Amino acid sequence: MRELTVEELENIQNPVIIDIRSPIEFKDGAIPGAINIPLFSNEEREEIGTIYKKEGQAIARWRAMELVSPKIPNLLQQIKETLTDNSELIIHCWRGGMRSKAVVTFLEFAGLYAMRLVGGYKAYRQFILKQIPTMIPEKAIVLHGLTGVGKTEVLKNLKNLGYPILDLEEMAGHRGSIFGTIGLGDGHNQKTFDSLLYKGLQEIEGFNYLIMEAESKRIGKTIQPEELMVKKMKGINLHLHTSLNHRVDHLVHEYVIPFENEPWYEKKISEGIDRILRRMRDTEIKKQLIHTLKVRNYPEMIAILLEKYYDPRYEHALMDYEGQFIDIFTDGIDEATAKVISQIEKLMNEDQKAFEGKV
Repeated sequence: MRELTVEELENIQNPVIIDIRSPIEFKDGAIPGAINIPLFSNEEREEIGTIYKKEGQAIARWRAMELVSPKIPNLLQQIKETLTDNSELIIHCWRGGMRSKAVVTFLEFAGLYAMRLVGGYKAYRQFILKQIPTMIPEKAIVLHGLTGVGKTEVLKNLKNLGYPILDLEEMAGHRGSIFGTIGLGDGHNQKTFDSLLYKGLQEIEGFNYLIMEAESKRIGKTIQPEELMVKKMKGINLHLHTSLNHRVDHLVHEYVIPFENEPWYEKKISEGIDRILRRMRDTEIKKQLIHTLKVRNYPEMIAILLEKYYDPRYEHALMDYEGQFIDIFTDGIDEATAKVISQIEKLMNEDQKAFEGKV
C-alpha cells in the first residue's frame, strides 16, 4: 500500500481525490475538488461511534464490518467510474486511519491501484493553515468603491484576463453585506474558506502582487488571516466611482431579477430589512423602507439603503488604509475593467523602473 503525504499531494499531476468520510464530515470541510463517496452514512457513523464509547473498539469494528460488507461492490464501482486513463487515485478519511486503509485494500484486491493520504483531511488542514501566510504575494492592489459599483465583476474580468486575483467573497460564499447570501445558500464555513484561499493562492503563485477587494476582516461566517489583512491595509488603493443610478441598476440585476420569483425571496429580504431597521434611528427612513418592502419596490429600496445606510458607513472604513487612493470614474463594468488594467500596468511599469534603478 503506497502512502502519500500532503506535501507530496501537491506534485500529483492528475489526482482523483476520493473522500470516504460521511456526508456530514465532508460538508464541514473538504479538499477542493475531492469527490465524496462515503463508507458510512451519517447515521451509521453515529451508531459506530456510540458503540465504540459504550462497548469498546472490538465490538464497534465488528459492527462497522457488518455495515460495510454489503456495500463493497457498489463502493468500488463508484470509485472506478471516477477514473480516467491518466488519473492517479487518492483515498482519504479524517485521520488516514482504518477507513482509508480498508478501502485502499479493497481496491487492491479488485485490481485498482490507489494511494492513501497520510493523516487524512486533518493533516491537510494543518498543512494549509501553516502554508497560507507564506504564500501571500508581496504587494496588494485593493479595489475600493461604494456598494454596487461592480468591484466583484471587475475582479472576475481581471481573472479571465490572467491577472492574479483573490475573490474572497466567492471563497466565503457571501457578498459581504446583510443580503450577502441571496442566491448563494448559507455561505461557507471557515474550513471551506481556508481551503479555497489556499487553492486561490496556489493559482497565483509566482506573481509578486495580487488584486483583491477591500473586504472587512469578517466575510459572512469566515475570517481572513491576519497576514492578508496587513498586506491589504498597506496596499495600493484603486477607488472606483460610478453614479447612483448605475449602482442601483447593477444591484437590481444581481440581487433582484434572478431571484424575485423564488418562494424564499420575500422572506429573505424581509429578514434583512428587519436587521437594518433595528440599527436605524431616523423614523422617516424606516417608514420609507417598510413601504418599499410592502409594495415590493426593490429599486427604490436599494436606492434608500445605499444613500442612507451603506454609503455613510463606507467613508469611515477608508480611514483604516495607509496608502494613497487613485480615483477611477466609470459608467460601466467594462470601462471600469479597462481603467483598472491601465492603472495596474502603469503601477507595474513604475515598480519595474524603480527596481532597475536599484540594480
